Amino acid sequence: MAGRELRAFPDLGSLPLDADDQERMRALIGILSAYIEHFHGGAVDMVAFDGETLQVRLSGNCHGCRLSEVTLHGWVEGTVRPFFPKLQRVVSV
Repeated sequence: MAGRELRAFPDLGSLPLDADDQERMRALIGILSAYIEHFHGGAVDMVAFDGETLQVRLSGNCHGCRLSEVTLHGWVEGTVRPFFPKLQRVVSV
């Protein structure tokens, strides 16, 4: 992935100060999806977020992968939880 820097922790600083939780979560999932695409050839898309439950769709190499639960809870949930402490669960739909 030449010319694109991958950061150790997502940077949401470019979001407008008045961004709502939906916008913030969608931006975070977009950043995370770029990592997943780069390292695994898969992708994650936000389907819905109500403040407590995040619904995502795994695609590409992640769809049907036997390690998709690790991606879902390790990469996705582990990354978004610090930004959204009221998050109760992350599900793949």
